[in-house]
Amino acid sequence: MNSIWIITKRELASFFDSLIAYILIVLFLGVSGFFTWLSGGDVFFSNQANLQPFFGIAYWLLIIFVPAITMRTIAEENRSGTLELLSTKAVSDWEIVVGKFLSCLLLMMITLAFTIPYYITISALGDVDHGGIIGGYFGLILMSAAYISMGVFASSVTNNQIVAFLIAFFLGLFFQILFDIISSSFRGAVGNTLHFLSFRSHYESLTRGVVDLRDLLYFGSIIVAGLLFSTTMLTKRNWKA
Repeated sequence: MNSIWIITKRELASFFDSLIAYILIVLFLGVSGFFTWLSGGDVFFSNQANLQPFFGIAYWLLIIFVPAITMRTIAEENRSGTLELLSTKAVSDWEIVVGKFLSCLLLMMITLAFTIPYYITISALGDVDHGGIIGGYFGLILMSAAYISMGVFASSVTNNQIVAFLIAFFLGLFFQILFDIISSSFRGAVGNTLHFLSFRSHYESLTRGVVDLRDLLYFGSIIVAGLLFSTTMLTKRNWKA
């Protein structure tokens, strides 16, 4: 556990040292703030004291922002050869993967924390559904974790950061859009199963303040699968080396 925390702190510090964290936070706040407060579909246009415009735009932003921060996690270490050096230490492949996963998750949680003033402002404007807003933030954290696990896996299969970004992006696109599109072509159990595999069905449930065990199991399964696949890829590379 100590090794995981050391890797997590090192990776998180590297984000801020390289300005990646600052750029991510500024861009995320800028884009989400515009669509929450200034665009034609903003809070004032809907005339309702809720953060649905924010949760709606954040849902789409994650598919771009998360691959951007995960693409370098392992791909860069593979390219520079520092991963082999790290593997010679008393650190397991699982600890390396989990440490990098947690550093990215903490960065996304810090980014989301900077949007809490949105919540405070909305609360001052009128009566709000606190359960729905808290559930929405919880949903964003779970979606971020799922995307990060995919991104770390994508970064583990290549030495090229751009390729890692594209793999992570298309994996996210599949879960975010394609399952919904494909499910509309089927009926019955097949259609329901494909719809269940979509991020949207689980995320929208959480933004309504409904925390279902099935939603937790869904996101948890994706997170664990991504981490296990990433660990397998690292182990395979080390074995070949």
